[in-house]
Amino acid sequence: MSVAQYFQDFCYQLPVPTDTRSSIASRTATITRRLNTDFRNTTSDTANRFYGGSYGRNTAVGSLSDIDLLYVLPYETYAQFNAYSGNKQSSLLQAVRLSLNMTYPNSAVIADGQIVKIGFRDGITYEIVPVFLNANDSYTHADSNDGGSWKTCWPKHEIDAFATRDRNCNGNLIILGRMARAWRDYNSVPMGGMLIDTLAYQFLETWEHRQKSYLYYDYLTRDFFGFLAGQDGQQNYWRAPGSGSYVWRGGNFEYKARQAQLRALEALDHLSKNQDWSAKQKFREIYGTAFPS
Repeated sequence: MSVAQYFQDFCYQLPVPTDTRSSIASRTATITRRLNTDFRNTTSDTANRFYGGSYGRNTAVGSLSDIDLLYVLPYETYAQFNAYSGNKQSSLLQAVRLSLNMTYPNSAVIADGQIVKIGFRDGITYEIVPVFLNANDSYTHADSNDGGSWKTCWPKHEIDAFATRDRNCNGNLIILGRMARAWRDYNSVPMGGMLIDTLAYQFLETWEHRQKSYLYYDYLTRDFFGFLAGQDGQQNYWRAPGSGSYVWRGGNFEYKARQAQLRALEALDHLSKNQDWSAKQKFREIYGTAFPS
């Protein structure tokens, strides 16, 4: 079996499983229908919503636990709540919470800061962000913290920038995001999905083999983890592609990235000697048991 086949088999196992995707689609339709009924006088289960986060960027893997769902409210709702005295943002989130509680009376539906959360028994939590579309294609959302305020975000700019780079890199950005999550999960690395995707986005901008496919994924592993290991350990945030939003560090990831780079170098040495089994064991030390043995 070739290096390309090892990595192809590994990467085919990483996406969110079909049954989980079906469950997500069903729940999203139910949530959307409820909000459309209460805020837009329509029973559509697809209109006025889109995914954000790892699921929206298609970099989520089977360990997915959070679904970011943005629901676009009409301007009239903004005008209504903006006229309130007191914490108008908290009032908006509570209205969305009460709407969803009608559909999920036996689930924990909680308004929390900028989102409304619904926890499900299978371990997946929906984080629903009520937003208003602005004329410049940004979105306004509520932040009930510190007395309440309106904040601006650019989620579709992030998704579009990410998708464009993925197309320009032969689909390697999405796959790299998933591979890095496998490494993170197996090695307990303190990195959020947005930071992984931001650094993968930056790395592939200049990587010389970004147009190649699985045959070069041993080099991709070596070079990407070298890139992560070379980040400034004192840097606390990076800027998200497309939006420039702050993406904060969750902890030190550079040390474990350096260990992964060293394992990749050992794997490459084994491959140069036709020691395929030994090479695969090194890649399994990086990515876990999903990598072929």
